[in-house]
Amino acid sequence: MAGNRRKDNWGFPRWGSYEGGREAQTVKLCDRHNCNEAGTCPAPKSPNNPDRWLFCEKHAAEYNRGWDYFEGLDKEEAAAREAQEKSDYSGYKETAHYGWMGSGDGSRSRDEMTALDFFDLDSDASMEDIKLAWRKIAKETHPDVNPGNEEAATKFQQGQAAFDVLKMAEEQRIWKG
Repeated sequence: MAGNRRKDNWGFPRWGSYEGGREAQTVKLCDRHNCNEAGTCPAPKSPNNPDRWLFCEKHAAEYNRGWDYFEGLDKEEAAAREAQEKSDYSGYKETAHYGWMGSGDGSRSRDEMTALDFFDLDSDASMEDIKLAWRKIAKETHPDVNPGNEEAATKFQQGQAAFDVLKMAEEQRIWKG
């Protein structure tokens, strides 16, 4: 009776193992000579070649440590390949201006930094400082104070837009917590 084994489903389908077949699984071994580990890390055989080596983690790290992308190329070919690579990802670099501004701690967006520049405030200005700066500009440039002055009206509208950007950002920070 040594051949009889107890089954693990006990007659109730939910208790059984899902897709628990007893078939042999195909495992690719590491392509490194005399290595019997599973080859789970693909590595290119050569640049611009779809063929891949399959290494275990240890041998993949060893392979990548010695990998030279420009090996076997003369200076002109290496420069041409580098230029091609840069042109392929240059679109990402062109969109860098949508990211954070250089000054400050990175907690303010580009629009907020532009609005703070309009008010001549630092990137760490509080909402009270922003309100005081906006009131000062509003008193100087309000259309009721300067009737017929288009330049003052334009500056007032710009100040209103800048204050709205900063106010909305502050409200979002409060709600996000």
